[in-house]
Amino acid sequence: MFLSRTVIVLGLVSFLNDAASEMITPLLPVFLTAALGAGPVIVGLVEGIAEASASLLKFVSGRLADRGWNLKWLVTGGYGLSNTARPLIGLALSWTWVLLLRFLDRIGKGLRTSPRDAMIVASSDSGGRGRAFGFQRMLDHAGAVVGPLLAFALLGWGVELHNVFLWSVVPGVLVMLLLWFGLPATPRIEPCVHKAVRLDWRGLDSKLRALIVATGGLALATTPEVFLVLWAQAHGLGIVWIPLLWAAASAVKVIVAMPGGYGSDRFGRLPVLLVGWVGRILVLAGLGLTAASDGMIWTLFLAYAGCLSLTEAAERALIGDHAPAGKKATAFGLYHMTAGLLALPGAVLFGALWQWLGESVAFLTAAGLTALSVTVLLLIISANRFNVV
Repeated sequence: MFLSRTVIVLGLVSFLNDAASEMITPLLPVFLTAALGAGPVIVGLVEGIAEASASLLKFVSGRLADRGWNLKWLVTGGYGLSNTARPLIGLALSWTWVLLLRFLDRIGKGLRTSPRDAMIVASSDSGGRGRAFGFQRMLDHAGAVVGPLLAFALLGWGVELHNVFLWSVVPGVLVMLLLWFGLPATPRIEPCVHKAVRLDWRGLDSKLRALIVATGGLALATTPEVFLVLWAQAHGLGIVWIPLLWAAASAVKVIVAMPGGYGSDRFGRLPVLLVGWVGRILVLAGLGLTAASDGMIWTLFLAYAGCLSLTEAAERALIGDHAPAGKKATAFGLYHMTAGLLALPGAVLFGALWQWLGESVAFLTAAGLTALSVTVLLLIISANRFNVV
């Protein structure tokens, strides 16, 4: 199956945007703690608020897309806002400035994500939907390899930390040029034939409901990767090596993303999801229980990245499979909103547990909450088979 022009362009845009974003993301917790004097709770607060705000906009932008708003303008506007706010973090004088700019960056992400996912669904058939999302996620993660390597090179050349943030404007400009000249003006998407887009929870497919419930629990339990950076630094990894470790983790995501999407097309969405989620539980437990050596830092960091990447395409493809016709963008928005809203208390909880009870308690709590979320998913699907739900 050939990928459509829309899928290819959006994949390339994801590559360039993540190159810009991941130049700064692995350095952000170090910038907050070392340069601005913030603690783990503030790191969790900044990331949690950023993701929660993005997720609210993902739901709103999904509804707007299903109501007929111009998808190209929603996507282009979202990328434009992010690539304007993100480089300005390098000028921040306090963590509150970082919070505001990260908020604007994630607002841009919220504005573009659901319309973009709906465009990918509309540009691929059900038998190749996992492959299409796998392609987009693969290029997204490929950009996340390039970005940290650029940061590593800049730091190696003696560029100051805050100036690395400013340099992220270069791939951001390329993002906007590709969107403007490469994305079709009127991408094909199945419209809603009703006057209003109303997404009835009880009317959704059981697998879709189960996925959204599990997504919320997993978001609450998910350890933001910035905390793994703090964990690696606390166990002796030098600041200059952090971008390289982040790039290696993104390389693992590149390798895993496409097979994960293809596997969900061939073997089913749920088996792929379970493998990735169970793997995440084991890695989080390992982070809480294992004494970290240099080799263990790299092994656990890369394994966690692989588990996250394995399930991304399958989750999105499952949304595309079971969301009602004409409401797919809204369903993506609901999925992303649920994850993001619970990411805020989850990130703050993880930071508080780390700061007051220690990193081991934080990681083991995350492992337990992840296991609980997977159990809820299985119970909902099992109950539906016996007509309980």
